[in-house]
Amino acid sequence: MRFSLSGFLIATAFALDFVEEDFLGARTNHNKRVAYTALRIGEKLNFKKEQLNDLVSYAILHDNGISEYVTNKLTRVSRENSENIIEHCIIGENNIKAYPFFDIEKNVIKYHHENYDGTGLYGIKGEDIPIKAQIIRFCDFIDNNFYLDKMCGDYRTEAIKEIKKEKGKLFSGEICDAFFEIIEGADYRLDIENEYIDLSLRRKIPKFYFDFMLEDIYEITSVFSNIIDCKSRFTKNHSAELAKKTSIMSDYYHYNSDTKIKLTIAATLHDLGKLAIPNNILDSPRKLTPYEFSIIEAHTYYTRVALSEIEGFEEITEWASNHHEKLNGNGYPYRKKAADLDFNSRLMGCLDIYQALTEQRSYRDSLDHESTMKIMNTMASEGYIDSEIVDDINIIFKK
Repeated sequence: MRFSLSGFLIATAFALDFVEEDFLGARTNHNKRVAYTALRIGEKLNFKKEQLNDLVSYAILHDNGISEYVTNKLTRVSRENSENIIEHCIIGENNIKAYPFFDIEKNVIKYHHENYDGTGLYGIKGEDIPIKAQIIRFCDFIDNNFYLDKMCGDYRTEAIKEIKKEKGKLFSGEICDAFFEIIEGADYRLDIENEYIDLSLRRKIPKFYFDFMLEDIYEITSVFSNIIDCKSRFTKNHSAELAKKTSIMSDYYHYNSDTKIKLTIAATLHDLGKLAIPNNILDSPRKLTPYEFSIIEAHTYYTRVALSEIEGFEEITEWASNHHEKLNGNGYPYRKKAADLDFNSRLMGCLDIYQALTEQRSYRDSLDHESTMKIMNTMASEGYIDSEIVDDINIIFKK
């Protein structure tokens, strides 16, 4: 399958940005701005195209460990103290082990909060810090401390003055000087505006396409499955378990290997849009208000928005983003009806319900198989979900 790694990451980056907004109070498009600024600095430092591609990937993924850290610790963090939390760097480094960079480089994520003078979390100093980690550290800092789309006139002069104070301390002089050159042109501050940042990244990043096997793409999407599930402590294994059940049902229906893997990929990414939902709603122990539920409804829409940008994901997008639609038109977000939902969309919807009901949630304990099937049979009799699929689920999972 023809696959663009950078296209996949840029398509899903907005969801990772929502995590930073929710947990850290970061501004919209933080990861994309970090990635774009890093790319421009990499160009100034004469990075090869493959190195630039990797740099953008690392930059988009630099804080991927935040959600798992917060979920594990059951605590909130601020942007200020996140830089002093060593665990999120370790988690983030572990999460990307399966990601196919051009050049596998250790400790880029692990050391992305190190200071050039050795005063960071690990005490790593100077050129012992991977150059990509140094660049991400710089870009993360300036995006959190300055309005990059205002880098002109007096504001730019003052920003340069403040950054120079950290030259040789937090950052290398080479990286600072590269940034000072970049912001001389009006194109940088215009490119980085919210309405243009996505287009700017896609235009500037080197284009690489790969002929990946679907199994390879599944490994890539599994990296995101863990990030998605860790958004809430109540869904920590949800996508991974749904993927397992999807694989089992694919074998039951004698699907060919391509269809089976596509369905499994859809399962790993079906809740991608939940990264955009605030945790005070996801983890609410009470019944949601109509307004709060309308926010929950948006998550499948966000899943579709992201996946529809990925070339070759047409079927995967349908199966993943239809999982809350119902045969009688009472689902969301599009209120599709039976005629609009193919068998695999119906299957994904039924399996998602089964998986969710058998998991503990903030508002109830997990249900056993018999109790789950009773609820699903009622839903089938009322025209919400496919009764034949419900019967098959009972056959396969009753043991």
